[in-house]
This record gives sequence, structure tokens and C-alpha cells, in this order.
Amino acid sequence: MRTGPVRVLYSFPHKLGADRICNTAWQLVNGLIAAGADVTVFPGVLHRPLPDGAKVTPTLARGRFRIPYRLLGRVRALALHDAIVARRLTRLAGQIDIVHTWPVAASRTLRMAAQLGIPAVLERPNAHTRFAYERVRQECERLRVSMPPGHEHEYNETILAIEEEEYRLATRLLCPSDFVARTFREQGFDARRLARHQYGFDPATYFPDARPSASRRGLSMLFVGGCAPRKGVHYALDAWLRSTAHIDGRFRIAGEFIPGYAERLADKLAHPSVEVLGHSRNVAQLMRDADVLVLPSIEEGSALVTAEARGSGCVLLVSDASGAACHHLENALVHRSGDVDTLTVHLNLLHADPRLLQQLRAASLRTVDRITWAASGRRLLETYQETLALCDQAWHR
Repeated sequence: MRTGPVRVLYSFPHKLGADRICNTAWQLVNGLIAAGADVTVFPGVLHRPLPDGAKVTPTLARGRFRIPYRLLGRVRALALHDAIVARRLTRLAGQIDIVHTWPVAASRTLRMAAQLGIPAVLERPNAHTRFAYERVRQECERLRVSMPPGHEHEYNETILAIEEEEYRLATRLLCPSDFVARTFREQGFDARRLARHQYGFDPATYFPDARPSASRRGLSMLFVGGCAPRKGVHYALDAWLRSTAHIDGRFRIAGEFIPGYAERLADKLAHPSVEVLGHSRNVAQLMRDADVLVLPSIEEGSALVTAEARGSGCVLLVSDASGAACHHLENALVHRSGDVDTLTVHLNLLHADPRLLQQLRAASLRTVDRITWAASGRRLLETYQETLALCDQAWHR
């Protein structure tokens, strides 16, 4: 019987506290500490301080000196981080209950954890990599658009081999959405090895506008994210221009387009109801100004913008591959990935019935406290406890 706080070794190979997944990882560590876990953190670089209580020792930085990731190359830099963490883990035997790793920087650490009899989980911020690569490649071929060389979603056999080996070595895979878990089950993974947790949002930044929607003219729809085929901007544009909402509404797109993609969509992007904003530093205000957030992704992990949009009072208009924490016709409208007809129907419904929009918005806001980063930290700690219990049961059989 374990007593006391769960002792976690958290291995993150990038700049903990920077943008994108670096912020996700920082928020999860912060939430774990708030939930009462005893956390030892080995980041590549600490970009943003953590609260008191975290024991932090970077692997690729000492003081102001940092090993340049670009000089080593991404894969070699991540492998170096992994080797350092694995070596450090040997000195922590008996002091760690569970190890948390991140992709492309985990195989040596996972092997060492297994040798020491320590359960180890692997974060899966996206769908199964083979599924994701193949789905993106199919969509790019259909659109006659190419992913930029070196892009994280360009098909890469080296990365795929590394990640599939990590899947094999991990005790369990941390899946932030039902969609992610489904892509692993479809690849033959035992459901018991798939641990569901969740990502979140910061309510101090993302909060609703008190202004009633009735004071706005037409339906205001927003897309936020990297504009690439996997995010389905082309589907959103098709549905918007087929719907009645575009007649007196506005569709704003906040994000940078990969080369060639905007050119394929030029005639639709030029429509007077569509506004291309490029990268925005004021996403929270854009969300407060919008009625709905659209995300018709063909594959995701669990898009952070969906939680941030809910916190800001946007109604979600998303695909079943977006990884969004929501329920169709309860607090959002969800369509099958690639189904432009249904997305068009959903836009028509919201345009024709402002009461439905307000009902969905109110229902969404009633439960946003369940998807904050604080709630994510508590859920992650529960996932660790579940994993430890499963390992204890297996040990005693």
C-alpha cells in the first residue's frame, strides 16, 4: 500500500514553458504540483519558472549556457536528453513511483524504468503517428498541396520508427482525447494500455464577454491555428460559403498558411465575408468577439483552442477528429471529419436559431471548470494512480 504523495519523474525534452506543447507540458506540471504530486522535472531547458515544490534540473542547459538544438539536429538533441534522463533515473531508484515521458525522447528512459521496475507513461499529444502521417498525406494529395520539408506533419520514417518503439516500451500511453485513444485501438493496442487524461485552458486569460450576442449582427465564426490541410480550413470555407450564415455574417481566420495552401483556396478566401488575419497575439479577444469556433480537423490530439474557446464563450463547431471535450447538441455541434454537408447544416441551424446558439453557449459555460489546467493536473494525477494500481494488481497475480 502506497502512502504519501505520488513521486513523479517528469521528462520533457524541449523548452518547458515556451509556446505550443512546451506550454502544455508546463501547465500539466504546474497542475500536478497544485494537485499534490511530488514532481522531479528534467526539461531540456526551463523557459518559464515553475512554482515552489518542483525539483528542476535541465538536461540541455546549465545556467546561461544551452546546447543548441539546431546545431545538434532535433533527433540527436532529443536522444541526448533521453540518455541523460535514463542515466539520472538509475540514481533515483526507490525515490520515484512513476515516470512521465514525451515523444521522440523516451526509449532509453522507458527501458531503464522497466529495468528498475518503475511504471512509465508516454504522452501522446497527437493521434497514432502512422495514422496521422497517412491521413495528412492523403489529404495533401487530394488537394494537390505539399507539406513544407521538415514540417512536423510531413511523413518521416525515422520519427515513425522511433515513436512506434516508444509505444511498445511504455507501460501506458497518455491519450488526451477519445479520438487519440481510438486511433491506437484501431492499430491493435489493448484498451487497458490507453490512459485517458485531458488538456485545459487558463481561465485568467480565456473568459467570456458579458455582452449579449443579440447585440451583434449576423453570425461570427472564428478559426484559430496553423492553416494546413490537417486542420480542415478548406472544409470550413466550403461549408461557410454554402451556408446562409455568410450572407450577413463574418468568418475570421487567425493563423499562418503553409506555402501553396492559401493559393489553392484563393477564390474562397477573397469572399467579402471572409477575413484572413494571419498570426494573432490577441486570440482571447478574438474568441470573445466570436459566436462560434470552427475546427473541422481530419486528425488532432486535443486542440487547445477548443478548450480556450469554450472558456471564452464560443460555441464549438468541430469535427469528431478535433479531440474537443464537448458533446453534440448538448454544448456543441460535432460533425464527422470531412463531412461538409453536415457542417453546412450546423451553420444554417445556428444562423437561423439564435436561441439554439445561446442554449449551447450557456451549457458549455456551465461546465468549463472541468476543463481548466487545474482540472487537467488533477486528472493526470488520477491517471498516475490508476496506472500504479494496475501495476500492483499485475504484480500480485
